[in-house]
Amino acid sequence: MRERHSAVLPDWLALYYRRPIEITHGEGRHVWDAEGNRYLDFFGGILTTMTAHALPEVTKAVSEQAARIVHSSTLYLNRPMVELAEQVAALSGIPDARVFFTTSGTEANDTALLLATTYRGSGQVLAMRNSYHGRSFSTVSITGNRGWSPTGLSPLQTLYVHGGVRTRGPYAHLGDGQFIEACVADLEDLLGHTREPAALIAEPVQGVGGFTLPPDGLYAAFREVLDRHGILWISDEVQTGWGRTGEHFWGWQAHAASGPPDIVTFAKGIGNGMSIGGVIARADIMNCLDSNSISTFGGSPVTMAAGLANLSYLLEHDLQGNALRVGGTLIERLRTIGASVDCVREVRGRGLMIGIELVKPGTDEASPETASAVLEAAREGGLLIGKGGGHNTSVLRIAPPLSLTAEEAEEGAAVLERALRAV
Repeated sequence: MRERHSAVLPDWLALYYRRPIEITHGEGRHVWDAEGNRYLDFFGGILTTMTAHALPEVTKAVSEQAARIVHSSTLYLNRPMVELAEQVAALSGIPDARVFFTTSGTEANDTALLLATTYRGSGQVLAMRNSYHGRSFSTVSITGNRGWSPTGLSPLQTLYVHGGVRTRGPYAHLGDGQFIEACVADLEDLLGHTREPAALIAEPVQGVGGFTLPPDGLYAAFREVLDRHGILWISDEVQTGWGRTGEHFWGWQAHAASGPPDIVTFAKGIGNGMSIGGVIARADIMNCLDSNSISTFGGSPVTMAAGLANLSYLLEHDLQGNALRVGGTLIERLRTIGASVDCVREVRGRGLMIGIELVKPGTDEASPETASAVLEAAREGGLLIGKGGGHNTSVLRIAPPLSLTAEEAEEGAAVLERALRAV
């Protein structure tokens, strides 16, 4: 299968592991490969299998909708799309919200940029260092992570702001309050040297960047500055939305003192594996486009049925609360392990969104080699995890389905401990 993959697919289409695996089926928090090996899944298809593999409520909704009609496009009224939009708008915290569905987080962020630049009449965008927002031409151009930015060409002028990474960079030595003050001063100074940007786009917790996050309140402080200049705030919730951080339903709510964002983007977990993304915005922003538009596949009846069933399951079973409880225990367990392993610099995160940053022992230097070795060792032990990071890919990314049990969390932590000690 690997040879066939290499013969017809791009060289830059990354695969995990020296001996890549083919996942054939899953159930709950576990998946199986083509050789019959069973794994505890701590990455969920890059934070996409949000509730559980083969969740009966979702598979039933997909099957029943597919038996009625699979596709119609947005040119026709679509009951599942309207019903999901109503729920998402109500949950968003944005007043007079409108929702536009896409097929991915990349497309959602691309749409948000179109809305913001049109509404503001500006092609300039503020973004965070170490950020990631997708793989389209426009979203690559605002991504602040060199490892995921394959071109220097850009349809936008992007200016990068401090603050997304708390424990590295020029302000790492400051206390939280001073850190926020320094980042706000940097933003103020930046705005004094440029024309008015359209928007600031930011992930409340940076995903590909290694689950880094600022102190609570940073984006609220930014918002006070942005509002004085009329600059919009786009919160990229592709990885943080739907209660994954445990403490909040949306990542932006850790920065809510100055109100909700103007635009929120989402994707990944809401479909539990089905291809759903979307944008939530105030009506005046969403309706600022003065030409016709449609989406051929965004908001399809089948994916919307999956989203409705998945969101209902998430809310009815309080998976946000489970992420808070089980995730909090798992983070503390991993911090205890990390304190006795020389290559662990930091264990960070919230809920079931946890990063373990690895370095060369005795230094502060990132160690992507160690991260790759631990990834391999964890797989050999029956655990699937991810990796990411900024200047170097040296962070283990842990983001299991939100229905993870306490027993499974301990099982995964034990495998990780063995893998970390082995390398």
